[in-house]
Amino acid sequence: MIEFVVNNKVYVATKVLPFMANYGRELRMGVDIRRKGKIEKAIEFAERMRRVQEEARAALRKAQEEMKK
Repeated sequence: MIEFVVNNKVYVATKVLPFMANYGRELRMGVDIRRKGKIEKAIEFAERMRRVQEEARAALRKAQEEMKK
């Protein structure tokens, strides 16, 4: 349960959920009644992952600069 909470918390420095940064999707618990019938294409998934990681990287750089000041 603690791991779920930690992975499902938006962090100030990255502005993103750790689970989202690692897997490119929101963390879900249990059965999802909104489940989609189609499987996401691998290229779309990889692109979304790249964008999330770039945003997290930029937020970390900004936080680093602010901490230096």
